[in-house]
Amino acid sequence: METDEEVALSPDDSELERVQPARMNCAGALRRELSNRAQQYARRRGLPHCLSHGEAPTICFEPYAEDSRHGNFLPPTYKAILRNPNWRRRLQKVHSQARKSLPRRENGIWRELDACTSSDALLMNVFCCPRALSDGYVHSILNVGPGAIPHFGFRARVPLGNGKFDRTEVDLRLGDLLIEAKLTESDFQRAPKSVVRAYRDFSDLFDHEDLPQTVRDYRSYQLIRNVLAAHASGCAFCVLTDARRLDLIEAWYAVIKCVRPVDLRMRCKVLTWQELAKALPRTLGEFLCEKYGIAALA
Repeated sequence: METDEEVALSPDDSELERVQPARMNCAGALRRELSNRAQQYARRRGLPHCLSHGEAPTICFEPYAEDSRHGNFLPPTYKAILRNPNWRRRLQKVHSQARKSLPRRENGIWRELDACTSSDALLMNVFCCPRALSDGYVHSILNVGPGAIPHFGFRARVPLGNGKFDRTEVDLRLGDLLIEAKLTESDFQRAPKSVVRAYRDFSDLFDHEDLPQTVRDYRSYQLIRNVLAAHASGCAFCVLTDARRLDLIEAWYAVIKCVRPVDLRMRCKVLTWQELAKALPRTLGEFLCEKYGIAALA
């Protein structure tokens, strides 16, 4: 039960309702841009694809016969993914909204990474590209050691107060860096305060009164949980998002300023796809610019 002091310090749900439409507008605008770009990209190259139902349809790409190619991926990258059993397994994530929003597929089921707005697909396009990690530029910009191998869907162990662990999934682990990838997601989710306070180190690591919250929930739950995961594993943590999503970047700073240990706060960073693009091979950079509108920032 919250005390009167906690309730006074916490925005109520009506404030969340005022903030949320602005975030949805940012996410929706980028989603529409990516869908338009993907549709033009698919038509220019004759790539098999479909449109989801609704007023603002999303483009989903279909794999080629015998899985030789996939329109949502740069061809060399897709071949590299298929050669790696762990990476290939990531492709099998089922699209959770397929039955409601997508036409039925004759030769299979829709996967999450078929969608042009999938942040996981973008993440794999970048980090599975054969030449992306070979010259060391990406390792340098992310401040990870050379030779680090991408591990997608890494299961971190976040200690709970009852002695058990939350095996939360992190989008990518690269060496000693945990990465949360975002693109058109509306926010970093929220969770009841009882759930967040159940983490063993939460009170020690965060100024919880200053965290974005309502009376009942903490906002940006994914950020809080991943900072706890980074602390438990001795890793750094990076949010990788789009420069067009200023709302997500602001949400990031609202959480990170509440991290108490200075060394942990210094291990947490935010990077945009546009900043990362300047360290990528030319062919990959051109693909990201054309399909996603991600151009390297000087």
